[in-house]
Amino acid sequence: MGRIQVKGGTPVGAAPLCRTCSHAHIMSGHRESEMMVVCTATYPGFPVPFVVRECSGDNDRNRPNRDQMEKLAIKIAHPVKLAGPIGFGAASRRLNLNLNR
Repeated sequence: MGRIQVKGGTPVGAAPLCRTCSHAHIMSGHRESEMMVVCTATYPGFPVPFVVRECSGDNDRNRPNRDQMEKLAIKIAHPVKLAGPIGFGAASRRLNLNLNR
């Protein structure tokens, strides 16, 4: 028999989204099935009874926040001056093209 493919079925082996969320309080046991997640994005925090695949309140703890990105940013002392105008209109003016034919 051939393999049967089901579109939109349950994903196998997908990592829980809560593992990387900064709003998750995760308690793990020795087995993979022994895991309890408490979502702190709401008040009061509530236990999540299943593995989360999508979450609208997900805040990835591995990505820098705005303050961290501003600290890493390179500060430019003087604004950069360009040689001339930019855009499609500028190219037509440089080449003396008449686009309104």
